[in-house]
Amino acid sequence: MDSEPAFLSLDFQRLSPEEQTRRLEEFHARMQRRRSVRDFSDEPVPFHLIETAIRCAASAPSGANQQPWTFVVVGDVETKRQIRVAAEAEERESYAHRMPGEWLDALRPLGTDWRKPFLETAPYLIVVFRQDYGLAGAQKVKHYYVQESVGIAAGLLIAALHIAGLATLTHTPSPMGFLAAILGRPKNERACLLIPVGYPARDAKVPAIEKKQLSEVLVIKP
Repeated sequence: MDSEPAFLSLDFQRLSPEEQTRRLEEFHARMQRRRSVRDFSDEPVPFHLIETAIRCAASAPSGANQQPWTFVVVGDVETKRQIRVAAEAEERESYAHRMPGEWLDALRPLGTDWRKPFLETAPYLIVVFRQDYGLAGAQKVKHYYVQESVGIAAGLLIAALHIAGLATLTHTPSPMGFLAAILGRPKNERACLLIPVGYPARDAKVPAIEKKQLSEVLVIKP
């Protein structure tokens, strides 16, 4: 007979309306300043900041609490070089042959191309892997809502790194199979996001873009 699930009393802090508003407005103001950065300094970053940000990410909710994610942190110079070489090879092919004209037109305002020097310059790379299924010895364990779960965790990671005063970029070279090969990950893991992390270069520039207005993304049903 199956045992009954265990439950604990919820540890929840009820805030005053004023404190709720203050915290949310402070968080919003900080997140409004987050930008994707491609010009990094090679200045070292304290590792405990990376570790704590990943702790935040790993607190994310997940389907059936299976936590189907792995965060691989790369600081080794030679491994970063290997990742850059492999990523640029894929990106060169994508920009030249894989991407349709509409995609290239959409990217043009961002000023990107196949060159990815930030993969070596940034002190750390965080590679987010999704675990498409679990492994219990030789047995596969089905995972549920993997992409949704990992997406939430990645969002928390990016927010945590920004709150810590670090710059990031969400980089998605396609295809990304080379990351599992270089980093020696098991067959059930698939890379879904590559995040350079560090301080921005003194002369860092970012594209002049705007976010949609709240009225364009918020729908209130009567």
